Amino acid sequence: MVLQCRVPDFVVSLRHFFTAHALTFWSDLAVRVAGMVARRSLRLHRANLALVRNLAQRNSLMRPDWPNLHKFQTDYKREMTIMSNAESKIFYTLTDEAPALATRSLLPIYQSFASACGVEIDTKDISLGGRILATFNEYLTDEQRVPDALAELAQLVLEPSANIIKTPNISASIPQIRAAVAELQAKGFAVPDFNDDPKTDEEKKIRAMYDGVKGSNVNPVIREGNSDRRAPAAVKNYARQNPHSMGEWLPTSKSHVATMNGGDFRSSERSITLKDACTVKIEFTDKYGNKTVKQDGVELLAGEVIDAMFMSKKALRKFYEEQIEDAKNQGVLFSLHVKATMMKVSHPIVFGHAVTVFYKDVYEKYATLFDELNVQPNNGLGNLYNIIQQISGELREKIEADILDCYKDRPAIAMVDSDKGISNLHVPSDVIVDASMPAMIRNSGKMWNMDGELQDAKAVIPESTYAFIYQEVIDYCKEHGALDPTKIGSVSNVGLMAQKAEEYGSHDKTYEMEYGGYMRVIDEDTGTILFEHAVEEGDIWRMCQVKDAPIQDWVKLAVSRARKTGLPAVFWLDKNRPHEAQLIIKVDEYLKQHDTEGLNILIMSPADATRYSLEVINQGKDVISVTGNVLRDYLTDLFPILEVGTSAKMLSIVPLMNGGGLFETGAGGSAPKHVQQFLKEGHLRWDSLGEFLATAASFEHLADATSNEKARVLADTLDLATSKLLTEGKSPSRKVNELDNRGSHFYLALYWAQAIAAQDQDADLKAKFASLAAQLSDNEKTIVDELNNAQGHPVDIDGYYYPSEDKAFAAMRPSATLNSIIDGFTA
Repeated sequence: MVLQCRVPDFVVSLRHFFTAHALTFWSDLAVRVAGMVARRSLRLHRANLALVRNLAQRNSLMRPDWPNLHKFQTDYKREMTIMSNAESKIFYTLTDEAPALATRSLLPIYQSFASACGVEIDTKDISLGGRILATFNEYLTDEQRVPDALAELAQLVLEPSANIIKTPNISASIPQIRAAVAELQAKGFAVPDFNDDPKTDEEKKIRAMYDGVKGSNVNPVIREGNSDRRAPAAVKNYARQNPHSMGEWLPTSKSHVATMNGGDFRSSERSITLKDACTVKIEFTDKYGNKTVKQDGVELLAGEVIDAMFMSKKALRKFYEEQIEDAKNQGVLFSLHVKATMMKVSHPIVFGHAVTVFYKDVYEKYATLFDELNVQPNNGLGNLYNIIQQISGELREKIEADILDCYKDRPAIAMVDSDKGISNLHVPSDVIVDASMPAMIRNSGKMWNMDGELQDAKAVIPESTYAFIYQEVIDYCKEHGALDPTKIGSVSNVGLMAQKAEEYGSHDKTYEMEYGGYMRVIDEDTGTILFEHAVEEGDIWRMCQVKDAPIQDWVKLAVSRARKTGLPAVFWLDKNRPHEAQLIIKVDEYLKQHDTEGLNILIMSPADATRYSLEVINQGKDVISVTGNVLRDYLTDLFPILEVGTSAKMLSIVPLMNGGGLFETGAGGSAPKHVQQFLKEGHLRWDSLGEFLATAASFEHLADATSNEKARVLADTLDLATSKLLTEGKSPSRKVNELDNRGSHFYLALYWAQAIAAQDQDADLKAKFASLAAQLSDNEKTIVDELNNAQGHPVDIDGYYYPSEDKAFAAMRPSATLNSIIDGFTA
C-alpha cells in the first residue's frame, strides 16, 4: 500500500541540507519528521501499487555523476511518496569489477519485474571507489560528498526486515588502493595520498583511515549471521551433464603442500572461554620492563571464546629458506599461497618475508637504497619494479639484472601470467589460497612456469592450521585419481562467521612486534593475565574472539540443515587445537538443546573430515561440512570448484541473527580478467548465475517475511528461468561476438517472463507478464543481434574503480529494443 502526501517545505529543505553534507542520521530524522507530520492528513491509495521511491533511499546509489535517467537514482521533489510497507524492499549492492558491470545490465530487469509485485529494489554503493570517497568526505566539496553506504548496511543488517543481495567486491590490496586513489584524484576528488610511511599525526590519521578500506573490510561488517552455502540442484545437474575439465592425477606426481612445523600461529595458540563478562587490555612489555598499551577497553562477553597466538619471524624465514632449497632439489615450482586480502594485517607481512627471502641477494645488496626509496616488500616484487622506474637507467638496469640473476640459484617460480612475467610474488592479492589451491588441484597439482608450461609445484602455505586439508585432497587424488564431476556428490557448508568470528575478526588486534618482550592480555578490573607470549622483533601477534550467541546459532543452523536434508553433518574441529577444543565443549552442550534423534552429526579433525567428505562424495552422495570462519571460506571454494568448476555458482544464504536475510552471489571474487577482456574487446564473460540464485532466495525470504505471495511467484519462476537458461545453453561464452553477460540477462528476462505468464498462482501477474513475454520473444533476434554487434571493439567507461555511470550504462545496455521493452514495462 502506498501513502501519498505533501511534505512541508521546511522538512524538505532540512533533508536536502543534511543529505548534501552526508549527515545520515539527521537526514533520517528529517524523513521521520516528514512522516509524522504527513500522517495527519494521509489518504490511502489502494490502486497505486506502482514502484515508488521510499524517502529512506535518499542515500542509496547516489553519485555526483549519475544522470537523472537512471530509475534507481533518488529524485528530490517536494511531492514525496512514503511507502507504508517498507519491508517490501530489497537492497542490492553496487561493488566492483565484473559484478559491478553486470549490475548495470541486470538491475533494471530486476527492478522492472519486482515493481509489478510491489517490491522495490534499492541500491548501496560499497565499491572500492565509493568507500574511499565516503571515508574522506571531509576532503570533498559538498557536491562530491557521498553517503557511507557500508555503515548504513551495518545498521540495516540488525533490522528484522533486512533483505540484502550482496555481490562480490574487491578485497583491496595496497596497490589497488593506490590505483583507486590516483583515479579519483584524476577525476577531481581531493582525497589524500596514500602514505606508506606516515610520520606526522595527520599522515598517521589518513593512513589509519585507508587501513579501514584495505583488505576484506566489507563482509565482516555486514555478516551478522552464519552462512549456509550449497550448490543448487539445477547447477549440480548441469555440471554433471556438462562436466568441466579435470586434470589427470598420477601417483608419481611430485606436487605437495609445505607448511610450518613449529613457530606458526597454531603452535603458539592459547584459548579460553570466559565465565563472566570483562574488559581487557592488550599490553606489551619490553625487555627493560617498559609497558605499552596496544589496546584497552576491549569488552568481552560471558561465554565468549578468546584466543591469542603469534608467528615467529625467525621460524618463518627459516621455513622459506628450507622450502626454496627443497623445491630446487625436487625440480618443482615454488608457489606461495596466502590470504593477503582477508588477513589484511598478518598475511601481507608473511608475503613480504617470502619476497625478501626468495630475492634475498637483491634486497640485501640494495638495502640502503630501497629504504631511501621506501620499497615495500609486503606489496610484492611488482612494487619494487614500479619504484625503480624513478631512478637512473643504468642503476635501474643493474637492479633488474640482479633480480634475474636470483633465478639462477633459485627454483622455478609459479607464474600468474607467464606472458607478462608476473609471478606469484609480484602482487599479494594475485594468489589467494582459497581460490589458487583448488585451481592447482584441478590442474593435476600443476601450476604455470615461466615458459608457459604446467609443472608440478610445491604449494607453500606457511600457517599449518588449515594447510592439511589441501594435502589430504592431493593424497586422495594420488591414490584414487581425479574426482569425476559427472558422478561425485556435493559438500555443502554451514559456516560460523557472525559478528567477526575467529581469525577474520582479528585485524584490529594484530601487531607486528617492533621489539622483543612480552605480549599480554590482561583483565583490566582484576589485573589477571589471561594470555602471555614471549615475542621477538618482527613476530606477528594477534588476538581472536568468537561470541557465544553466534556459536549457538551456528549449531542450530547445522541441526536445521541436517534435519531438512537428512545428510550427515560433520563439525570440522580438532580436539588438539586449543581454540577448537573450546568449541567442541560448546557444540556438545548446545547439541543437547536440539532434537538430534535420527541425525548423523559427527565431530572430526579437519584432515579426517576432508578424507571422510571425499569418500562420501566419491560415492555420489552428499555431506554437510560445519566449520569455522576460515574453513568456511576455504571449503566453499575448494569443493564447488572441484564439483561444478567454479565457486561463483553457489547459493550463499546468511540468515541474519535478528531475522533478516543476506544473500551473497557466489564466492568467486570480482574477476578482474573479465573486465580486462571487456575493456579490450567489448565482451563480458562474467556469469551472473550467482546473482540469479541469490535473488530468487531473496524473493523467497521476502515472501516468507511479509506474506507477499507475488514475491513468492517471482522466486519460484526465477528458479525455473535459471534452470531453463542452463539447459538451453544461454550462459555467457568466453569468445567475443558470441553471447555474453548481457545476452544471458536477456534470456533470463525472456524465460522469467514466460514462466510467470505460464503459472496459475496469480492471475494478475499471469496477464501482466504475458504481454512482456510476447514482446521479448517477438524481438529475440533483434535484441541478440544488437547485443552481439556491440562487441568486437575497445570500450571506454572512463575509469576502473569509479567509472562514469553514463558510459557504464551505455556499455552494458547497448540494445535499444531491450531497453525500450524493459523500461516501458514499468513506465
